[in-house]
Amino acid sequence: MGVYPISKAREIATEQELDLVEISPNAEPPVCKVMDYKKFLYEQKKRDKAMKAKASKVVVKEIRFGPQTDDHDYEFKKRHAEKFLKDGAKLKAYVFFKGRSIVYKDQGEILLLKLAQELEDLGKVEQMPKLEGKRMTMFIAPKTSKK
Repeated sequence: MGVYPISKAREIATEQELDLVEISPNAEPPVCKVMDYKKFLYEQKKRDKAMKAKASKVVVKEIRFGPQTDDHDYEFKKRHAEKFLKDGAKLKAYVFFKGRSIVYKDQGEILLLKLAQELEDLGKVEQMPKLEGKRMTMFIAPKTSKK
């Protein structure tokens, strides 16, 4: 390996039946490398795929309440919410208003705020309760543990 003028580099590449690939075009003089270009592309795709596999995927778990969910059901669903947050998933808690139960909007909001308050040690509220049609939705993201 050494520094060659571009014509000599091309000659070397054709001798070895390989490609002359420009690595750094902005350098002075431009940096080129003699290699098998198809193999280079294949290796690059493999690296990209490995990086993509390592990237963390966001999982969103949903919990549904009614405006008049009783205490036992609430506690049961809260335990599930705790498990989801401990596993690192985002939580989408919502109150579904059926028929005329929309008149109990305040009860639904109180229920979601109570849930947020009881889960504040496991996660932080990403979006406060917000009414969208017949659903009042709230998002809670898990707190990341510092290592």
